Amino acid sequence: MWLLRMLLFALILFLIYSAVKYLLNSKRKLELAHEQKRYYFWDDQENVRKNFLITYKGVLFEGEKYLGTTDTAFDVVSIFIWPHNTSALKGMVREDFLFIERKISEAYPTAKIDWKSPVKEFMHKTASPDEEIKDHL
Repeated sequence: MWLLRMLLFALILFLIYSAVKYLLNSKRKLELAHEQKRYYFWDDQENVRKNFLITYKGVLFEGEKYLGTTDTAFDVVSIFIWPHNTSALKGMVREDFLFIERKISEAYPTAKIDWKSPVKEFMHKTASPDEEIKDHL
């Protein structure tokens, strides 16, 4: 009888552990934010080789980090971002992409952020004349 109680107690502990682990899983948080069309930034900043994912307004973006040298240390110096599904970009405006760039710059202040097609062409097409001059300097 006591063995049955111990097994039941162990099962309850395992279920509680599994539930907590599921609720704290950041990949699940990313999927939930994607479904709810909210912003979420999922990244392992300690692992430069691992890409990050961003969801914003129902669009999932992936970013690839590249390590390089700055004046003082080795750091992420270049980031390429692209949408997973280009048809999901419908309705997004320039300010949305600038918001994403700002959030990435908060995590990686020394990195130069580049977009891949079709966002790259959209950002250059909608840039103001002042911003185009800054890009060429």
